[in-house]
Amino acid sequence: MAKKLYVGNLPFSASEDDVRDYFAPYGEVISVALITDRETGRLRGFGFVEMNDEGALAAVEALDGQSFQGRNLKINEAQERPRRQYNDNPRSGGGGRRPW
Repeated sequence: MAKKLYVGNLPFSASEDDVRDYFAPYGEVISVALITDRETGRLRGFGFVEMNDEGALAAVEALDGQSFQGRNLKINEAQERPRRQYNDNPRSGGGGRRPW
């Protein structure tokens, strides 16, 4: 089983390989995703690391609050983002299709 970790306060100069190498001593790193701004393409300073269960727990314990390229990381287990619900009622402001 794998766990997804939220990694905050990443330096804007970090690469996926840098993050992978930083987490690798704690367990198998399955994936790394650094979040970028849609318009500029620049890193937004956070991302997600997916690791095996034991590695994820060890990484959170060892790395949360530690310095990475000059910035103290904030690491915890990622929370599932609630799904947006769309409403077809135009009066509700729900973003449904408009009748015109």
